Amino acid sequence: MRRRTVSPGSGLEETLDNMAAATAARQEAPAAAAPAAAAPAPAPQRERESLQTEFAFELPRGYVDDEGQVHRHGTMRLATARDELRPQIDLRVKENPAYLSVVLLSQVITQLGTVTDVHAGIVERMYATDVAFLQDFYRRINSEGHTHAAVTCPLCHGSFEVDLSGGRLGES
Repeated sequence: MRRRTVSPGSGLEETLDNMAAATAARQEAPAAAAPAAAAPAPAPQRERESLQTEFAFELPRGYVDDEGQVHRHGTMRLATARDELRPQIDLRVKENPAYLSVVLLSQVITQLGTVTDVHAGIVERMYATDVAFLQDFYRRINSEGHTHAAVTCPLCHGSFEVDLSGGRLGES
């Protein structure tokens, strides 16, 4: 495997696209070279597990658009590696690292009420309570439930499990 170096000006998006195209070409080449008569019979249809990739949420306060309409219900999709890498080359994030969550959330929120084009400007105009809720929601859906920890009480030395993400709004 070749190691590739991506500098800030070289364009992560272009590098990722080139790598994906090269991988697809390598996978198609052996299939095209094999004679049609030697093609294996299709495998029987197996019952496939479905992976939930979008999750519904309801904001505590809601996003107020330019017309004054409040949008509280939305959907967020699972993040990809590209979603996590792309903000690292964003100039706004380089100037202010706290802006990372705004860019990241704008990439994974697929719908907010009737708004389908969620961008950084929309996340910027959300109330801090809603942004904190979305950051917690992002962490929950992308950690696959790995927010439980085994703890021991310092007084009674009893062991139990706690959910570090909190179960209700306002908990952490």
